[in-house]
Amino acid sequence: MKLRSALLYILFALLICSCKKDLGNYKYNAPSEPVLDGFDGSTVDALVGDTLTVRPYVYLQGANPAKDLTFDWDIFVDEEARADHYTGYPLKIVYNLAPKLRTAKLTITDNRNQIKYFYSFKIQGGTQFSAGTAVLSVQDGITKLSFVKADNKTVLSDLYYALHKENLPENPVQLFPKPVTYNAGSVEDYWVICHDPKKNSVIIDGSTMLRKKYFQDQFFNAPATISTDYFEASAGTPTGVINGKLYLSIVSTAPFAPDFGKFSNSQPGQYTLSPFFIRTPAFFFGYDPVAKAFISFDSGGNYMGSDYKVSGVGFNPTKINLGNLLFMQAVPSISYAFFEGAEGDNNIYELSFSVDMMDYQNRTVKAIYKRVFKGSSLIKPDTKWQKSAVDVFYFTSNDKIYRYNPVNEELRALDADFGGKKVTMIKLSTTTEGDVLTAGVDGSLMLLDVSVGKNGNITKVITGIPGSPVDIVTRKN
Repeated sequence: MKLRSALLYILFALLICSCKKDLGNYKYNAPSEPVLDGFDGSTVDALVGDTLTVRPYVYLQGANPAKDLTFDWDIFVDEEARADHYTGYPLKIVYNLAPKLRTAKLTITDNRNQIKYFYSFKIQGGTQFSAGTAVLSVQDGITKLSFVKADNKTVLSDLYYALHKENLPENPVQLFPKPVTYNAGSVEDYWVICHDPKKNSVIIDGSTMLRKKYFQDQFFNAPATISTDYFEASAGTPTGVINGKLYLSIVSTAPFAPDFGKFSNSQPGQYTLSPFFIRTPAFFFGYDPVAKAFISFDSGGNYMGSDYKVSGVGFNPTKINLGNLLFMQAVPSISYAFFEGAEGDNNIYELSFSVDMMDYQNRTVKAIYKRVFKGSSLIKPDTKWQKSAVDVFYFTSNDKIYRYNPVNEELRALDADFGGKKVTMIKLSTTTEGDVLTAGVDGSLMLLDVSVGKNGNITKVITGIPGSPVDIVTRKN
């Protein structure tokens, strides 16, 4: 018993000594930790389509942050159950997420010991597209969509590619501002309408400039081939010419329903409809380039063809023996159309007529006259046209714009000097100061004063447009 007690005492003493000796093995120096002054938990503002730069001040004792640290950024996209990941310092991206408050995280890795440090922050996304001008253009055959801010100075160039890292379809023909339902003049979406057999036209959110969908998604059951020609929204919902046929939006559901405004089938009938058509509350009116005739539809879009009365002896509206229709913007009163001559005839012809179809039983087209257009020699294959509310026409001819009044056949060149550059686009608008004609040339938009008593002097030049403008949409608010 005494021997056992002695052994226990000895073992206990050895244990005490060993523990005391091992104390020095647990002394260590903690690694230095990055210090980010005021960043953790902060909120950063971002504008959709603009450059977002996040550059927090980083200090690391005894180390060089640029060499010893790795930076990983995650922005959480909750609505799609994913996160966008970026690497490097600083975070510098074109912000392309829908505007809302988002959670984000910065992970810093100390490359010397692989220890990771985590910092949370938020991004408050906003939009800068409620006022300004969207510009559709072509540069070296590539379609571009840009945005000019309301100051008419700041240009967000090639914005679609910056946001989506893909090019738009080729051969753009129209930038259509799809309005908020029954709110004429507003812009809910932009439809980028292109003649590209290999790629669908694109629908873009008007608030964010982010792609909302491709044009095939605008149909309940999309046709095998979609050739988009022209769209308008005079009655508050889109109407357009697709594959040479008239398409009307479906409005039988509630405006907030996902199917509202989609396209179903084309309006039936044996016809081909040119892009130059009008929609009124009582009828549709257009031109059939195959039948070479003016045609109409009733208020519901039912095809009526050339089943109307004809008065006047200026020409036969049911058989217009001329070439291609160059421009027409008919109205329910005196209207004008410009046609190429028949084969072998190099003249351009001006047709005047009136349309009266308010009375369903007495629908009438009156053929007033047909004459050689005074500006025939100036018309080029790529001439662009615009018509004012008082039936004054503007058209381009290489590097010039001409003004034409069909009442007295006055034809004059505008004062604007484009430095020899071809005018590729014109768009007429009315402001509180008067009428403004916006002209597009390679790299620029130019605002011309064409109000009463003015002859198109240049009042503003906007540079930085990629390529040659095709179409614009200007928003005031």
